[in-house]
Amino acid sequence: MRPGDSHDDPASPLNLDKLIHERLRLGIVTALAVHDKLSFNDLKALLRTTDGNLSVHARKLEDAGYLHCTKTFEWRMPRSEYTLTRAGRVALDKYLGHMEAIVRVARAGTAEDAARDVQQTER
Repeated sequence: MRPGDSHDDPASPLNLDKLIHERLRLGIVTALAVHDKLSFNDLKALLRTTDGNLSVHARKLEDAGYLHCTKTFEWRMPRSEYTLTRAGRVALDKYLGHMEAIVRVARAGTAEDAARDVQQTER
């Protein structure tokens, strides 16, 4: 495969879902994959981030249809709860499958390189 053909390679890092691949957005999506729903404050504490950073990244995921946000009031205080949508679950599953393919290719290359090194040292 030529270097320019990497977009056709399913294990190419160039084909990763760039929306999910960003560190904080990946954290949001994976946290919601494990929990049915999380409040804004729960996510903020879990991901150790700021209000502004979390709200910007959550909005991008919400705009893409990966998250659903429900806004309510609790004791006159606004409360935002997030859930992962079906599209978000599908996108995460696809992303994880892609990452697994990248790891398999990298490990196969490493194993081939190691076997080649052993063969060369035995000569």
